[in-house]
Amino acid sequence: MEELRKSILDAKRIVVKIGTTSITHEETGSLNFAKLEKLVRILVDIRNSGKQVVLVSSGAIGVGRKALALKEKPQEKSLKQACAAVGQARLMMVYQRLFGEYNQTIAQILMTKVTLLDDVSRENATGTFRQLLELGIIPIVNENDTVATDEIEFGDNDSLSAIVAALVDADLLILLSDIEGLYTDDPNKNPDAKLIDYVEKIDKKIISMGKGPSTSFGTGGMETKINAARIATDSGADMVIASGENMSTLAKVLEGKNVGTIFKAHKNEEFDLIGFVENM
Repeated sequence: MEELRKSILDAKRIVVKIGTTSITHEETGSLNFAKLEKLVRILVDIRNSGKQVVLVSSGAIGVGRKALALKEKPQEKSLKQACAAVGQARLMMVYQRLFGEYNQTIAQILMTKVTLLDDVSRENATGTFRQLLELGIIPIVNENDTVATDEIEFGDNDSLSAIVAALVDADLLILLSDIEGLYTDDPNKNPDAKLIDYVEKIDKKIISMGKGPSTSFGTGGMETKINAARIATDSGADMVIASGENMSTLAKVLEGKNVGTIFKAHKNEEFDLIGFVENM
């Protein structure tokens, strides 16, 4: 396992997913600029070291909800999409300013299932990612919640980030969320729950550990993260689940430190990404 952690040091193409709860204040739902600034600084430093970086950022609906002064999480599709339209613009404006402080160019990519299922769209998306990364640009990806319907939405950015990792042939996917990793049981309910630091194979036992509720501002629980791990590892990328409470955790992961849970890559030549997306 120690050797696997060290192999992270050799990862050249890295996808980082940040959850809504990791970039907002729990009490208010407003953006946490201190954490965002540190996230951006670490990502730019990774890029400056010669590695390629893709950021999958949640938060558009949450930011829009806050801007529209909605007290409850929107349930109606049109209201969710209105929040996304307002929030995505605000979120990208913040990222533009923060990355600009370090002279780092960014790009926005919004996706739905159609992007993957349509051959031309998928080829174009892959080409766009490849060109941006070769130019040293950091793509910032989110689901296109403004136009997505139930039939064409991914539903959570954990799965989306794993699909992006597969699409760009990433070496490593890092999920930063409100949890420290995969536990043997819900640590909020069971004080004896233990953190699992290494998963070599995702079997039925591991899948059974993925039951859990979503948060008020974010979407998805451990189940979506294990699902993401199945996509990423089958596509040949290691995946790490770690806490986004302190952004220094990201740096520790990339230093090969023993934090979070690492899922070992096992390239599955029979893995059908398109078929997987169709059945989501």
